[in-house]
Amino acid sequence: MIVSLRGTCVAHQGETLVVEVGGVGLKVTCTPSAMAAARVGNECRLATALIVREDGWSLYGFADADERGLFDQLQTVTGVGPRMALTTVGSLGTIELVRAITTADIRRLTAVPGVGKKTAERMVLELREKVGPTPPAAETGTPPSLREDVLGGWQRQVLDGLVGLGWQTRDAQEAVAGVATEVAQGTIDTADVSALLRLALTRLDRV
Repeated sequence: MIVSLRGTCVAHQGETLVVEVGGVGLKVTCTPSAMAAARVGNECRLATALIVREDGWSLYGFADADERGLFDQLQTVTGVGPRMALTTVGSLGTIELVRAITTADIRRLTAVPGVGKKTAERMVLELREKVGPTPPAAETGTPPSLREDVLGGWQRQVLDGLVGLGWQTRDAQEAVAGVATEVAQGTIDTADVSALLRLALTRLDRV
């Protein structure tokens, strides 16, 4: 299993990167956040998952291990293959995806291209306890607290930075979730944690 790679990005198009590692160019289908962090000519690092099937091998790339972990978990759901799993992680991001599953937000899940109501319901049924129990706050209508162990990479750094500046954890999580949405749209460079922190602070100042 190829779980990570580091090399030079030599091509960047759509949802695909070509990363040269040891003189070999590897084609990697990536999440938007992984694509946003890659620059042609620069070194890039990806968490990866290799899917081997009779008709070929496919390599998928992620911004961090959290994205890859959710990608792997989604494929355990009946009817969810690698492409749908990648689209779901890429569309929602790790924080929003965990939130949608733990709060049984079927409408949010079915907003992902290709995910129907029955598939969304199976995601909730089969993964809810795996990604974390429904937070009590969800029952009161207040923002749910996200599990600490699903945060990593830039998300963890930004969250820790906001808490260190005195913001409440729940407010900080909401700000990080908002930034993650922009990252998933491919408009933010996740390598610039300082810029991500400033963006999160801007969101908090609007509250």
